[in-house]
Amino acid sequence: MGRALVSQILSATSPRLLCPARGAFRPRLLFRCNCSVAASEAPQIPKMKRVVSGVQPTGTVHLGNYLGAIKNWVSLQNSYETLFFIVDLHAITLPHDAQELSKATRSTAAIYLACGIDTTKASVFVQSHVRAHVELMWLLSSATPIGWLNKMIQFKEKSRKAGDENVGVALLTYPVLMASDILLYQADLVPVGNDQQQHLELTRELAERLNYLYGGRKWKKLGGRGGSIFKVPEALIPPVGARVMSLTDGLSKMSKSAPSDQSRINILDPKDVIVNKIKRCKTDSFPSLEFDNPERPECNNLLSIYQLITEKTKEEVAQECQDMNWGTFKGKLTDALINHLDPIQQRYQEITSDAAYLDGILSDGARKASEIADATVSNVYQAMGFLKR
Repeated sequence: MGRALVSQILSATSPRLLCPARGAFRPRLLFRCNCSVAASEAPQIPKMKRVVSGVQPTGTVHLGNYLGAIKNWVSLQNSYETLFFIVDLHAITLPHDAQELSKATRSTAAIYLACGIDTTKASVFVQSHVRAHVELMWLLSSATPIGWLNKMIQFKEKSRKAGDENVGVALLTYPVLMASDILLYQADLVPVGNDQQQHLELTRELAERLNYLYGGRKWKKLGGRGGSIFKVPEALIPPVGARVMSLTDGLSKMSKSAPSDQSRINILDPKDVIVNKIKRCKTDSFPSLEFDNPERPECNNLLSIYQLITEKTKEEVAQECQDMNWGTFKGKLTDALINHLDPIQQRYQEITSDAAYLDGILSDGARKASEIADATVSNVYQAMGFLKR
């Protein structure tokens, strides 16, 4: 796999509940076997760890989404139980175009499949098609201190840009929905970039808090199984590609929300558009090309994109490109991008031309996801003391 599992998340920027019993409840289940069957006669099939992830259907899916997330999912689906969804509920945290939302959601789903997500291995579905996401968010919200949300970096940045009058409550509380997205499926691992670690840490904090407040013997007294209500997820951070930068500013992340389309390569960009964007992308006046020079963020970004698209090693790219000028390298990068994206674009056209096929995929994915999600929500309602329906 070559994927790095990070078991310790950066938590210095994340708020923590000051509770003396914090982390104390981590029950160990002891099993005593009274059977006479030899272990070799009853082999245990190891259970695959579960991975969940999603992308918003706002704007168009770009190279950063693909290299930082979707391309990695294609590898993950071979080694893990995977659920990949289109997080359309997150798309309304800021003003959105209601006419475009469903169209963008279908397009994003089709891109998932065109990029290589195999629905015999992974469940693909739309977030709003599984109602348990919103139910669990409300239950989690009741136990989420407001101070935790006020300290979230992305809320501060987006609210400052939009202004108080243009910011809805959803922008403040969407990290709780993100936690719901993860905890709902009892995920073991969550692929994240460096800018998302604070959100995952909040998810881990909420899992631990709910397990402490309502799990264990308290839950068992209410007729539940006892133990932890939620699995506490870990981060899965790819070694490269987690943060693809803008073509116009090597210090800013490639983003759907950037005002200039020149700043990103969209997965569905025509060939002539890709040629023009790479030709005009920001470079520098240093001689030769090199990775990891802090004074050359654009150079590092473009070399990294080339490395990821060609699937070469960093050393191979460094040796191949070190003596090139920008004109020669931009030509190679353009050709590599077009050759890589063209099959994806062709497959996308095939998928979107058959609406019934795509609808069937999403319906089947939502059904499978709901089976897991409904069981989790049922447990939470029970553990929190709600009257059984």
